[in-house]
Amino acid sequence: MIKYALTCEQEHAFEGWFGSSADYDDQQARGLLECPVCASRAVRKQIMAPALAGVRKTAQDEVAGPPRAMMMEAMRRIRRHVEENFDDVGDAFAREARAIHEGKAEERGIYGQATPQEVRELVEDGVPVAPLPPEPPKKTEVN
Repeated sequence: MIKYALTCEQEHAFEGWFGSSADYDDQQARGLLECPVCASRAVRKQIMAPALAGVRKTAQDEVAGPPRAMMMEAMRRIRRHVEENFDDVGDAFAREARAIHEGKAEERGIYGQATPQEVRELVEDGVPVAPLPPEPPKKTEVN
């Protein structure tokens, strides 16, 4: 898996995980990348520095990150986009993801459930997979 720092035309910064740089290029060419903040499809990679072991984050680094509510909204949008645009294949996810990867099934976006062992095997075999963000907690009414 490779992590890219991404930005949209509105300069919203976010991250994307891809199985390879070719997966990023393919998703970008097919118009599948979308800003989780404003839903813009004009997404591009940012220049990234390599991660260095032993570098400590400062308190200012923590403050510079997006607020929790913004992150929750981004995760909600990602999940909603997947649920509205991808096929739910349920517990057949691992089998279907492998079939798509091997060209034995129609290429399309899918989501579903897989065991930790199935996920490990998919990743080891180079099948691009990523976890779906969890459903955000339900808002409770306050009287």
